[in-house]
Amino acid sequence: MAPINHNVIRDPAPNYPLVGRSEELRDQIMHPVDIFSVLLLLGGDVVGTALAQLAGRGLAPVAFSFGWVSYSMTALLSSVGENYLMPTEPDCRCKVINGKSGYSIDNTSWILGRVMRDFGHWMNPLTKQKLEQVLNSKWTELRNVNCDAEKPSRAGLVVAIYRPRNDRTAGHPQRDRVYWSGILAVAVQLGIAAIPCALYGDWAIIMITVAGTALALWTGLLGQWGEEKWACRAFSNDTYVLTRGNGSQYAIVVLGNGHGLNMEDLAMGQHNLERSIPVLTRATILLFVAGWVMMLLCAAGVRENTWYLLAVGGVGNLQNVFAAGWHRRPENFGIYLDFVDVFGRVKVMDTLLEVERRYPALGRSMLHEFFPGNLRADEIEAWKQLETGVKEG
Repeated sequence: MAPINHNVIRDPAPNYPLVGRSEELRDQIMHPVDIFSVLLLLGGDVVGTALAQLAGRGLAPVAFSFGWVSYSMTALLSSVGENYLMPTEPDCRCKVINGKSGYSIDNTSWILGRVMRDFGHWMNPLTKQKLEQVLNSKWTELRNVNCDAEKPSRAGLVVAIYRPRNDRTAGHPQRDRVYWSGILAVAVQLGIAAIPCALYGDWAIIMITVAGTALALWTGLLGQWGEEKWACRAFSNDTYVLTRGNGSQYAIVVLGNGHGLNMEDLAMGQHNLERSIPVLTRATILLFVAGWVMMLLCAAGVRENTWYLLAVGGVGNLQNVFAAGWHRRPENFGIYLDFVDVFGRVKVMDTLLEVERRYPALGRSMLHEFFPGNLRADEIEAWKQLETGVKEG
């Protein structure tokens, strides 16, 4: 019997599984299958935020994208359970103070939260100059104590005064680049979807794109959006202060002249509505859900030219993200304001006293918010002297 040779080199395992996997991977890259149906379940929160930005008055151009199926289920649950379509909490917490009584309300309005959040982008240039003066003054004080002190990023309080415009109707937003981005995105999506139809006679991509766009635009046309977004009385004569509260850098004052929205009502947001979402609206949302489920089934059946479908969804997703996050001005939410004046001092108390001298009762209305505790003796005396001077004047 011949000895066993342990040095024999064995043949490697057959390479056909590796070759098969490579071909599958190449086919998946060339014709991605089922990926679009999976992506349709992602990003519903982005779609909801984009709708909150644009919906409420007529067409809301939020493009067809990956997150619509997920959002439709969330909207159905919200309409049945919470009775709201708009987000129940703003993404920027702030307060609304009555400029006469000093009564304060925690804001739940989406649009007031965005107005406060984006103030750094739409503030008047004079407000920026005043802030720079306040920061430089504070920096000078710090360098008198420590010559190596760095310039502070926040100091004192800056109060910007605005007046509602009387030549525009409050509650009817002005269109901006966020709005027009949706129109552009829809046009680009339809152009991309038409390519496989023109080149290969494949009409499935454009059919899905048209159907998805129709469902998306139809959702934004629901009248419930406007009722929740501007759930307030118009033509208010009261003065309001919008601020993030004690420790914030800014306070925005909107003077009462009979042409602005009632911001105390608006601060209550959709919680100010006494009735629930109509049955017809709920039924319509249920139809939306059914339509998006059908869309999901159709997308899962597409096997050719799927990259065009992914491109359509990608363009829509980019537009949704842009619409959800981009900064906007108050007039884009139907709040039309004219700049009047700005006040700012290194010490918050000095700013409030300065505002009170120019607008009696306004500075005092903010006093409790920025100084919730007991005032010092000299501060009490300063307010007494100011009140005495106003009465004598």
